Amino acid sequence: MFLGEYQHSIDGKGRVILPAKFRDELGEKFFITKGLDSCLFIFSAEEWETFSDRLHKLSLTKSETRTFLKFFFGGASELECDKQGRVLIPPSLREYGECKKDLIVVGVGNRIEIWDQEKWNEYNSGMISEVTQIAEQLVELGI
Repeated sequence: MFLGEYQHSIDGKGRVILPAKFRDELGEKFFITKGLDSCLFIFSAEEWETFSDRLHKLSLTKSETRTFLKFFFGGASELECDKQGRVLIPPSLREYGECKKDLIVVGVGNRIEIWDQEKWNEYNSGMISEVTQIAEQLVELGI
């Protein structure tokens, strides 16, 4: 399980160091794609397969499904870390995630999210006010 929040910088070649704890759990090869909320998602190969299988069970007759599949798979890449623990984020994904200099790497259970630090700070400050309402809804669902 991916947990924690780490600050890292992206270098001039578009590489970022992933925390050692995350690298161990990701394995040798893993996947990166466009995430929701203007961040990037990283999945282990196992989690990628699980999530992909779920998406492929959705009905292709629905426009929303086709749109999401294009969004999710169209920008995806298979990655591996170099010997220094860095991963090269493809240019199109750096652009999508607005990855400038300082990044936040966040463990979110079954995946990792990469955020531009400014975007993360904005999102995080807005999220705090919503957490209580979300918690109340989860309680109603028995969670």
